[in-house]
Amino acid sequence: YIISKTMSKDSRMRAAINQKLTEVGERERLKELLRAKLTECGWRDQMKAHCKEVIKEKGLEHITVEDLVVEITPKGRALVPDSVKKELLHRIRAFLAQHTA
Repeated sequence: YIISKTMSKDSRMRAAINQKLTEVGERERLKELLRAKLTECGWRDQMKAHCKEVIKEKGLEHITVEDLVVEITPKGRALVPDSVKKELLHRIRAFLAQHTA
């Protein structure tokens, strides 16, 4: 019970932060920054190559987009450089410090 109550509190907090980021347009700016940083560090190229490998291995006619997403997501998350994660986290924290009382 305590765990589910805590999770729902975390979920509510996450939703409130997301709503605030969206309301003022910061979420879109963060997404653009993330896209640029991932392209800049070669992440997109690595993921494109990984997709091609998975499709070649499974066969184009035997894999759906959903299957591909499930297959590549863990590697995609693992390949995001720590510096990119830290920069996004720093920007979110700065935003919250500026927009909360």
